[in-house]
Amino acid sequence: MTPEDAVLAACAAVLDDRDVMTDRDVLPTYSRDRSTGSDAGEPFAAVFPRTTAQVSAVMAAAHEHRVPVVPRGAGSGLSGGSNAIDGSLVVCLERMRDVLAVDEMDGYVETQPGVLNTELRDHVRGHGLWYAPDPASKDFCSIGGNVNTNAGGLCCVKYGVTREAVLGLEVVLADGRVTRLGRRTIKGVAGYDLAGLMVGSEGTLGIVTMARLRLRPLPPPATTAVAVFANVGDAGRAVAAIMQELTPSMLELMDQQTIEAVESWQPMGLDVTAGALLVAQTDAPHGAAVADADRLLELCRASGAVEAYRSDDPVESELLLGARRMAIPAIEAYGDWLLDDVAVPRSVLAQAMLRIQDLADRHDVRICTFGHAGDGNLHPTIVTPRGDAEAAARGLRAFEDILDLALELGGTVTGEHGVGNLKRRALASEIDDVAADLHTRVKAAWDPDGILNPGKSLPRW
Repeated sequence: MTPEDAVLAACAAVLDDRDVMTDRDVLPTYSRDRSTGSDAGEPFAAVFPRTTAQVSAVMAAAHEHRVPVVPRGAGSGLSGGSNAIDGSLVVCLERMRDVLAVDEMDGYVETQPGVLNTELRDHVRGHGLWYAPDPASKDFCSIGGNVNTNAGGLCCVKYGVTREAVLGLEVVLADGRVTRLGRRTIKGVAGYDLAGLMVGSEGTLGIVTMARLRLRPLPPPATTAVAVFANVGDAGRAVAAIMQELTPSMLELMDQQTIEAVESWQPMGLDVTAGALLVAQTDAPHGAAVADADRLLELCRASGAVEAYRSDDPVESELLLGARRMAIPAIEAYGDWLLDDVAVPRSVLAQAMLRIQDLADRHDVRICTFGHAGDGNLHPTIVTPRGDAEAAARGLRAFEDILDLALELGGTVTGEHGVGNLKRRALASEIDDVAADLHTRVKAAWDPDGILNPGKSLPRW
């Protein structure tokens, strides 16, 4: 019996037949995430556990037979973090979809990893509570994936990324053992922050089977402010000025190429001649939101905005936010695309955007830049004619140059999408040799045989 057959037999002993997939025609569906430009191999099977005990049994078998395992959530990632490798077992958590508990008094929810972000937000809203992290993919990304990539979103400029919301985790380790990490309290410094270490580890240290997440009171209705700029440089300077003085609950940016793509895909009256568009919201309490929005618009005008206005119409506000959220599908309609994810200090945001435009010209590719401007988190998305291999090669060179640009400006090669297998070279450039060695030692302590998500997240392993 081969190691793969032995693992499949162990899986069959604890899972329903419907939860074990070996069909070669269907397996490609579970072999890669949404990323382009990333490598993916062929798994020998995919399994769909529904309980922690089942995940534990699967991992114990994989550990015994030294079979590589690739954890997978909803497959919405954009860095190849859940891409299969040849001969791997994909452990897909999409059927672990129960919200286990909501504690209104202490302000947290416990949920299985397969619950979608929007589903969780809707569920806790019924309790008068709010889960803050809201990636643009919130309607189809899972909580487990959010934890594994430390996902951000539109609201993180004020409320933080997923790590700030994680109180505790239940984790199945590489050898099948189950542990509870973290706490139920808001404060706590007992021991190393192993739950925090798990967040953003991309399935290389363990498999999250339960997340205990911090909830907040529902925020007051937000006031929306919009500013139109002739060029991205002025927009970048406006962002720096805003963040020196205010803390908006949202501060999003689209450049002219992105505006044009969105308007072409779904016309809504956006000015396609504008160099950049800022969409901001403030949810300050006790009537302060309007005053904050008005001050934000003053700062935009002082930075060169050609148009700036406040919207109190919830329908119009939702349309403007919807324009930002639909950036990726709109760009995808143009051709083949490769999305980057970098973050730079807000003080150099304008410089970064101008230099990204220069890279588009240098490599003769279209680059649509949008992102979470308040965090300095940009998503330059390279678009090339569909099926044009030579243009795709130019696009990949532009992608790498953008990563190098982010590091040159004192930034990072990934703000929220993770390293996956797409940015391992760039990560090795960002961290020094000592830090790389520490990464390797941590991986060896948690997964000495290296069976969990090999070839992902780490600069070397």
